[in-house]
Amino acid sequence: MVDPKHIHLKRRAAMIAAIRGFFTANGYLEVETPLRLPLPLPEAHIELFDSEGWVLQPSPETCMKRLLAAGHPKIFQICKCFRKAERGRRHLPEMTLLEWYAAGDTYTDLMVCCEALLPRIACELGSGAILPYQGRRIDLTPPWQRLTVREAFDRFAAMPLEAALAQGRFDEMMGLMIEPNLGLERPVFLTDYPAEHASLARLAAEDPAVAERFELYVGGLELCNGFSELNDPAEQRRRFAAEQERMQAAGKRVRPLPETFLAALAHMPAGAGNALGIDRLAMLFCDAAAIDTVVAFVPEQL
Repeated sequence: MVDPKHIHLKRRAAMIAAIRGFFTANGYLEVETPLRLPLPLPEAHIELFDSEGWVLQPSPETCMKRLLAAGHPKIFQICKCFRKAERGRRHLPEMTLLEWYAAGDTYTDLMVCCEALLPRIACELGSGAILPYQGRRIDLTPPWQRLTVREAFDRFAAMPLEAALAQGRFDEMMGLMIEPNLGLERPVFLTDYPAEHASLARLAAEDPAVAERFELYVGGLELCNGFSELNDPAEQRRRFAAEQERMQAAGKRVRPLPETFLAALAHMPAGAGNALGIDRLAMLFCDAAAIDTVVAFVPEQL
């Protein structure tokens, strides 16, 4: 009898090959950046792994944006990232991310890119436009639904968006009431996040209370987080300082600001970037209920 994990690992490898082919064909340069950083971007919701006074990257964002600022207009990377206290049916402390950036793009361009990428992978894997996942049939035919965070709260949550923000229950409502209802028949882009939940994203010109940020949901799985990039170093410094205050109030370690990143931001063109979880994408294309079955090893096996 063939081990299901063996089948999943072969399908995962074919999926990654399809991703590389997609971005290469669309003029993106594949890059590699360091896994260890002297200073991370301050993000209160992420727990970091120390590495001899440095940290293991939670994402390649810091260095990839510096490459964008240095004049590389379209780049992508598939790499390992590390986040403490993230272990569950859909989480691993060591995960694989696909991240890409394009100068001149906005978050709407990223959504269009996703609408092309997933059907391309499905085609390469022989799945077709209708993808079976956990007893459902998900239609990948674009265009996909755009649903604002406010609309999602009105439709699925037990309280209005403003109340959830005021009571510190935004993440609770998202995780328990909204996310399980998203993308069950067709993929859904959840768009226009409250500004306070998008510290690295550009605010919408027509409504600065929201950011040009989206997350993609397919089959109830959150797959990616993309946004139009903030490239104003003064505004980014202000947001970082506010994030440091939240970290200090929560009793978390506060490190110095990443000055090399902030200096590069002054030269970064307008653009957009997206981070997509390879392990969760493999769950989707392998019709797997748990992340453990689509990776070669999990921490408990080491």
